[in-house]
Amino acid sequence: NELGFLGLLLLGALAAAATAVGRRRRSRRATGHEAGEPAAMVHVSFYRNYGKTFKKPRRPYEKERLDGELKLVGEYGLRCKRELWRVQYVLSRIRNAAKELLKLDEKDEKRIFEGEALLRRMNRYGLLDESQNKLDYVLALTPENFLERRLQTLVFKSGMAKSIHHARVLIRQRHIRVGRQVVNIPSFMVRVDSQKHIDFSLTSPFGGGRPGRVKRKNMKSAAKKAAGGDEDDEE
Repeated sequence: NELGFLGLLLLGALAAAATAVGRRRRSRRATGHEAGEPAAMVHVSFYRNYGKTFKKPRRPYEKERLDGELKLVGEYGLRCKRELWRVQYVLSRIRNAAKELLKLDEKDEKRIFEGEALLRRMNRYGLLDESQNKLDYVLALTPENFLERRLQTLVFKSGMAKSIHHARVLIRQRHIRVGRQVVNIPSFMVRVDSQKHIDFSLTSPFGGGRPGRVKRKNMKSAAKKAAGGDEDDEE
C-alpha cells in the first residue's frame, strides 16, 4: 500500500512538471525565443493627467455665440476656436477665484493676501490698470482683454507685421524675441515690463542677421549677371 501511495505521488509530480514544461514552451513560441529571435521589449505606458485646458460649449449650435467666436477668431488671427475656448476657461477660473474671495469678510486674512496676489498678477500682465485695485474689476474682465495681451496681437499692433496672420507666421518661424529669449508661441502672454523689449531676433533677416534663402539666391544671380556684363564690356 505504501509503495502504491508513493507511486501515485510520483506520477502526480511528473504530470505537474510536464504541464509546467508545456506552458514554458508555449510562452517561448509566443515570444519567438525558440526561433532564436531577440526578446521583445515590454512597453509600459504611464498615465499622466495633465488637467483640462479648455471647455467646450454646452450648446454647440447657438447662433449668437458662433457669430461672436468667428469674429474673435478672425480679428485676433487664432488658429481655431480651441484657442479661444482656452482663454475663456482661464478667465472663468480667475472669475471663480475672485467670487470665492468676495464671499469672505473684507478683513479676512485669506481675502487680503490672495486678493492682493491676484490683483498684482492682473496688473503685471496688463489686464487691469494699477488704479483698478478691487476684486470687482476682475469680474468685469472679458476674453478680449486676454487676447489683447497675446504676443501675436502686440507684434501686429507695434507695426512689425503687415497683418495679424503675418504676425503669427513671424512668431512661428522664430523671427521674434522678447528681451533675449526667442519666443515662437503666438499665445505667449506678454508682461507690461516686457512689452517694450519685443523686437526681431538677432539671427533673423529682419533683425540684421543672415539674409533668407530667396534673397541669397537673388543676390547670387544678380552678381552673376553683373559679372557677365563686365566681361561683355571688356570684349
